[in-house]
Amino acid sequence: VQLQASGGGLVQAGGSLRLSCAASGSIFSIDFMGWYRQTPENERELVATLTRAGSTNYADSVKGRFAISRDNAKNTVYLQMNSLKPEDTGVYYCYAFIGARSFWGQGTQVTVSS
Repeated sequence: VQLQASGGGLVQAGGSLRLSCAASGSIFSIDFMGWYRQTPENERELVATLTRAGSTNYADSVKGRFAISRDNAKNTVYLQMNSLKPEDTGVYYCYAFIGARSFWGQGTQVTVSS
């Protein structure tokens, strides 16, 4: 599985961004996909997860502001980020799991200015 992330950028606090993660390869085997982020302080946080069945899970820090979704026709998972805060700044990585195997996309930088 190959993952291609995009959509990061610089936005003011309160603004919105949408990240995309396009998957190719053995996508039919993917059990779940999601997004991690690494903050400037090098802290890693699981941001959002979407299972094959459509269940979602979010970090408490983003609940109510972020939404993960997918477009099966495009083999793409999205992370809609609203009401962004400076503490949302970081490098966002999309990932996928097939059984115990993990696959990672390149990071995309999100910077939220105050």
